Amino acid sequence: MDKFGYMEKYGYEQLCLFHDKYTGLKAITCIHNTVLGPALGGTRFYNYQNEEDAIEDVLRLARGMSYKNALAGLSLGGGKSVIIGDPTELRKNQVRREAFWRAFGRYIEGLSGRYITAEDVGTSTQDMVYLHMETSNVVGLPGRSGDPSPYTALGVFRSMQACAEHVFGNKSMSGRTVALQGVGNVGYHLCKLLHEDGAKLIVTDVNKDSIARAEKEFGAKPVGTEEIYGAACDFYAPCALGASVNDQTIPQLKCKVVCGAANNVLKDPAVHGKALQDKGIIYGPDYLVNAGGVINVFYELGESGYNEEAALRDIDRIYSRMREILKVSAETGELTHQTADRMAEERIEAVRNIRSIMTRR
Repeated sequence: MDKFGYMEKYGYEQLCLFHDKYTGLKAITCIHNTVLGPALGGTRFYNYQNEEDAIEDVLRLARGMSYKNALAGLSLGGGKSVIIGDPTELRKNQVRREAFWRAFGRYIEGLSGRYITAEDVGTSTQDMVYLHMETSNVVGLPGRSGDPSPYTALGVFRSMQACAEHVFGNKSMSGRTVALQGVGNVGYHLCKLLHEDGAKLIVTDVNKDSIARAEKEFGAKPVGTEEIYGAACDFYAPCALGASVNDQTIPQLKCKVVCGAANNVLKDPAVHGKALQDKGIIYGPDYLVNAGGVINVFYELGESGYNEEAALRDIDRIYSRMREILKVSAETGELTHQTADRMAEERIEAVRNIRSIMTRR
């Protein structure tokens, strides 16, 4: 991968590799854009096959955060961190776990506030507590905004309602069948909201306990990890890792809408966004759909402390933003993610332009 070429093409600012020999920390932080404010994005802990995969993932995720924060109307730029390794193994040794996260916290502190992190796939609020021992540039802490999963799920649910209204003429999810790929933290809370609204659930997950919980609590129908793509449903909701919509899975899809919590759902947006459109499937742009979590933690950054009421108000606005994107896309023929990209880019450029205005201090 030509890293500098890629960064120049997509407007990246910074890519940092961190290593701590004592704890075994191998982390990468990417800052895509800080025009709107400090870059905010969670830390993902995953057993990547190699360093190149990790770098490619953090680059894509960081850029997605810039668009997510811009479209959500937040005064935040976009960034992301990934850690290479097995989080389950680390949690078996609490002494090493604390040292591991405190070492990463020292590196985050060294970025001087340009980047703020939070919980993500493979990490927990306790990990953020350890990290906070060394840096104030972390959100999603206990006693503040806490676990972002329920708020992310709420944003996904509101997005689904907007898509349902666009496709079926009614925002109710009652009687709609939703196939969820991944029923962990966010997926579980999404199942709960959908079940309460009368939806029928089909679920899969690599974790059998998560499937069993969804089956017991929500009457969900379990299927194999590869069967989920071909499940007869109204909505396919990817809530695990990205790129699940690709050359192999699109021919299998029987849904009317793709709308889920995962980041970078389309393996190649230009190719696979068009393929979905050609197949008559509506795509809810992922960084709008899953913005509930980042909106929630944003309201932890205010001087007066966490404001849940304001967070819920802004998460609710995801519904109207999704409706607008679907409407514009239908009128112009643009792919939905292209419409969303353009709206995000317009806001970033508008703020970039006013930054040139000189002020006296």
